[in-house]
Amino acid sequence: MSDSGTLIVRVYTSQAQIPLQGATVVVASPCQVEAGKFNLISVQITDSSGQIKPITIETPAAGESTGPDGAPQGSEPFAQCCIWAEHPGFVMLQIEGVQIFPGVETMQDIELVPLATGQSSLQERNSRCISAQDL
Repeated sequence: MSDSGTLIVRVYTSQAQIPLQGATVVVASPCQVEAGKFNLISVQITDSSGQIKPITIETPAAGESTGPDGAPQGSEPFAQCCIWAEHPGFVMLQIEGVQIFPGVETMQDIELVPLATGQSSLQERNSRCISAQDL
């Protein structure tokens, strides 16, 4: 049995957290069959507040994660996804290992850094990985 959680992504720039309208946000889940492959969940463009519409993502059932013996051996009590965000004139950012818990609204903030003069987003990419929480 499975449940679902919700993912909301907000894209901004600078420490002042200025919303970035028109950024492309791709959300995908790692493919369970082939390593290095992804299953596309959503492709959206950010609105004037720098956000995309909430995405519902299937997660393991909440009952499977209530105790140390609840989840099957080797499995996590959450779903994981990867997020790519890009906007012309900014360095693309890829975040791996975003954790989505059943019945929980997850907010992922993404700060995009402006490209230096003469650079292309094809030349410059940042990547971050969120390690699994020790529950």
